[in-house]
Amino acid sequence: MKALELHQHLEEQLRSHGKRIFTVAELANFAGSSVAATRVELHRLRHMGVIEQYAHARYGLPGGATAEELLASLDSGAYISGMYALHAPGMVTQVPHRVTCITNKRHNRSRVRNTRVGTLEFVCVSPRIYAPPAKGRMASPEQALCDYVYLCRRAGIDAQSQVTFRRVSSLNAARLKRTCARYPAAVQAEVARIID
Repeated sequence: MKALELHQHLEEQLRSHGKRIFTVAELANFAGSSVAATRVELHRLRHMGVIEQYAHARYGLPGGATAEELLASLDSGAYISGMYALHAPGMVTQVPHRVTCITNKRHNRSRVRNTRVGTLEFVCVSPRIYAPPAKGRMASPEQALCDYVYLCRRAGIDAQSQVTFRRVSSLNAARLKRTCARYPAAVQAEVARIID
């Protein structure tokens, strides 16, 4: 696999399809070689700075990949929620050290994965709680708040003692009410205390 050919192919995929993250099998298919040979080539190309490894067996052009793009490659049904999704619009002051990924699957590997874009923590929830957003991979602030409180309660932690909530008055009250209805009564009560 030639470095220039690979770089051009990855740029073309980004322009044409918006795809930034590729599996080893996809790159082997492009190169027309075996997965084992492609792994050796990828190791060489990483050291040359042509390609970057974002997670185990996930590669792309250096820089530019986001947690949402990597998540789509690792678990097609997962979405980002919790403190990370609350921090993005400025709803909490603390910077999260993990990206909470809500999924309906149990992962056969570690549920915590260290990647180039941050530490992804996969949390499997019941079908009642699991509700991927209609657009994108980031939960709405209303859903992120409910998920955050739910996960804190599940861990036996008081959500308000962990972060400082800001701008809760900007939440859509109707959407928050619809979202909260899926969660246990204790979560609904704690969310009500937070927004008051």
